Amino acid sequence: MEPSKKRVHFIAIGGSAMHNLAIALHQKGYEVTGSDDEIFEPSRSRLEHLGLLPDRLGWFPENLTGDIEAVILGMHARADNPELKRAQELGIRVFSYPAYFHEQTKDKTRVVVGGSHGKTTITSMIVHVLRHVGSSFDYLVGAQLEGFDCMVRLSAASSVAVIEGDEYLASTLEPVPKFHLYKPDIALLSGIAWDHINVFKTFASYVDQFRTFIRLIEPGGKLIYCEEDPEVKALALESGVTAQAIPYGVPPHVIRDGVTYLVTQKGEVPLQVFGRHNLMNLEGARHVCHQLGIGDAEFYAAIAGFRGAAKRLEKLAEQERKVVFKDFAHSPSKLKATVEAVREQFPDRRLVACMELHTFSSLSEGFLDQYKGSMDQADAAIVFYAPHAVQLKRLPAIPAERIHQAFGRSDLQVLTDPIAVMGAVRQDIREGSVLLMMSSGNFGGVDLQALAEAFIA
Repeated sequence: MEPSKKRVHFIAIGGSAMHNLAIALHQKGYEVTGSDDEIFEPSRSRLEHLGLLPDRLGWFPENLTGDIEAVILGMHARADNPELKRAQELGIRVFSYPAYFHEQTKDKTRVVVGGSHGKTTITSMIVHVLRHVGSSFDYLVGAQLEGFDCMVRLSAASSVAVIEGDEYLASTLEPVPKFHLYKPDIALLSGIAWDHINVFKTFASYVDQFRTFIRLIEPGGKLIYCEEDPEVKALALESGVTAQAIPYGVPPHVIRDGVTYLVTQKGEVPLQVFGRHNLMNLEGARHVCHQLGIGDAEFYAAIAGFRGAAKRLEKLAEQERKVVFKDFAHSPSKLKATVEAVREQFPDRRLVACMELHTFSSLSEGFLDQYKGSMDQADAAIVFYAPHAVQLKRLPAIPAERIHQAFGRSDLQVLTDPIAVMGAVRQDIREGSVLLMMSSGNFGGVDLQALAEAFIA
């Protein structure tokens, strides 16, 4: 059957990865239909623009007919979903989106980037370099990249697929980490720091997911790993690992006037990203590109133009000696790495760091102590959380004193009102300062662009 005749149906099409995969299949020539009980922006507008937006919200078993080749099930859909039950009655193959992406790329060289932190940036760096050198490749990335309309691509012409390997669960029918389903030929493991505690109740069970990921590397495959992370290094060097292990760390570099330069055999390479963690990310990406046949000269020429993935130390505003960044950092390891990166880059400026406790893990009383010391490098530290978010996650309220204790800073400001966040930041405006806003949420609806412009004005 010709690709243009193939039909796939998405249950929960509105998800971030789901709607991007739907768009990628539409662009490949498939007939795509879908359903969901809620679809937010930007998914809604992007699906509507291509004629893929469902006519109505909800689940309708009549959407499922015998001519459908595959159903792709999102994590948002439950096991008793009416459309899922109808698909099972009709004997239609049901995939999670990572399993279906593997199905589409099983005859290609798959690069899978895993780790508790850095995977989006590393994947984005690899994609940026491959595009710069003119390679044809498939990809699946979790963040919006400059110059890319869709964060999933599938093509009959490409022989390589670059995949961001998330450790969260794939679907209600496939309750295993997504990155267990990709089976890499080239795997990269950036770091391990306990996360998703609602699924992985102990650190040991969380680490086991990465151990399994390594064991699922295809025969003859490569494991590129960050040797500066003790947990990663221990797993990579365990007996029984058959993949060729290739370590990486922080490359030689210098910082001058707020700009980081790589020090290479062919001279210095100025970068548009900074921070020890980003330098390690870059070095990991370089090793992956080397395995794909891209030499260092080509890699450095390309990476000099990389401006970062969305929400990863993304510059919102700058004027003279004041600058504002936003970052996706929310877990303890990401928070610490981001704060330290900005401190190292701007050692002579006042650093105001503001973060939001937003995820299930970060709002869990038993997990809070993991944040100890994570904001020590900031001159002023603010933590915001929305009581409503705690209630939605059915967690007990968190006293401010408990957050002070967890972070280990007596001068920490703990706020629960978005307006108070704006006021606290404005009070700290002065010459020679940096504001760092970190969250996987939106600070209760704060307009970060307006806040940034007020800070530098």
